[in-house]
Amino acid sequence: MGAAARPTRAAAADGWLWRELGATLALGWPIILANIAINVMTATDFMMLGRLSPHALAAGSVGFFLYQPLFLLGIGVVAALSPIAAAKIGGGQSPAALRRATHQALISAVFVAVVVWIVLTWATPFLLAIGEPADVARDAGVYLKGFQWGLAPSLLFFAARSVFAALERPRPALVAGLVAVAFNALANYALIFGKLGMPALGIIGSGLATTLSQALMFAILMAAALIDPRMRALRLFALPWRPAGAELAALWRLGLPIGVMIVAEVGVFAAATLTMGLISQTAIEAHTIALQIASLAFMVPLGLGQAATVRVGHAYGAGDLQAISRAGWSAFILTAMFAVLSAATMIGAPRLLVAPFIDISAPANAGSVGLAVALVKIAALFQVFDCSQATLANMLRGVHDSRIPLIIALVGYWAIGAPVALALGFATPLGAVGVWLGLALGLAVVAILLMSRWLNKERRGFPV
Repeated sequence: MGAAARPTRAAAADGWLWRELGATLALGWPIILANIAINVMTATDFMMLGRLSPHALAAGSVGFFLYQPLFLLGIGVVAALSPIAAAKIGGGQSPAALRRATHQALISAVFVAVVVWIVLTWATPFLLAIGEPADVARDAGVYLKGFQWGLAPSLLFFAARSVFAALERPRPALVAGLVAVAFNALANYALIFGKLGMPALGIIGSGLATTLSQALMFAILMAAALIDPRMRALRLFALPWRPAGAELAALWRLGLPIGVMIVAEVGVFAAATLTMGLISQTAIEAHTIALQIASLAFMVPLGLGQAATVRVGHAYGAGDLQAISRAGWSAFILTAMFAVLSAATMIGAPRLLVAPFIDISAPANAGSVGLAVALVKIAALFQVFDCSQATLANMLRGVHDSRIPLIIALVGYWAIGAPVALALGFATPLGAVGVWLGLALGLAVVAILLMSRWLNKERRGFPV
């Protein structure tokens, strides 16, 4: 009997990888598509503003990039609900405990939004102080007067999405994102240009359209919470939302470093964009194209990483060390497979990827196209390291580790990557290519150190 049981146990052990890969992919693909949908909303805003005028596009872009770091910081805080909720679910804690944790993220979303609203009242004076042209600074402030009010529903949406994901219900967020993309395009068209019976509001109309779209996304999740029997029974969003000191502190202790880490990574690429402007117009055009291609590809490892946070978090809450390791490595394997595929595409067909962004047959564009192709090939190297660091950071968040990864990110991006990028960009003939090589080095350092961190925690049994 014992001999007969051994092959069965071995077969079960051999099958864990396929089961975990399937579970991660099932959770991850709706998250990936939802992330893409949310990014498409921003692209839609810029496309519509560009149709209004180049000046409107410039003002909207400046306003958005002033808003973005504050928004990302807030996302880091509220998204910490995902690993916290996953651990509570994995540990079999009561619905009341899960509801209390959810309320802390919702309260934090409103708090962050109010603080950012106050800060953004000074948007135009700040932009003037840093040297932006007066007309751009003024209209960026006008754009933000419509756009900034979407911050509260947007952060509330991300908080709600985090607990939906922890409960392995990612599809309502995908539906919300897809509906909002269509609504945002229609609302931009109507409010900017005065179509469909709406007044022609110009640049502020785009901001209002996005605010309405973000409110719609949150409303769809709230409706889903009422329709889904399991979600309705948990009453996660029921009023009143009461602060709980220990839970609130735990959320911010985990979430604030996550937010700062996201800002650190986005910030180094924003700094690279400014650097390209100092090199040449061709450099900034090529950089923008290559960065859009890399950013779109990044949505896949980002979504897989967010799924890893949930899967690892469930196992962490249950205290199952083997399941923690299996969940983490499964997500990493999927990410590595995508990294190889995307890198091969970027190396094998870079002109095909560049073509949607610029006329590659026009002689006047030859310099920008040639440089963009070179940068896309370096982006292939990005894929290996960027995909790895994204998933590893999320794996570590699943075991509630965010402070050391933040230090790793600051060292990799700003102490190593940024100085090397500047040196290669300005002290060598490499120019824009040198900047991207420096960024790739920074990403490599972060990926290697995060891998070392995960292996060390795995070796020590994932201590609390």
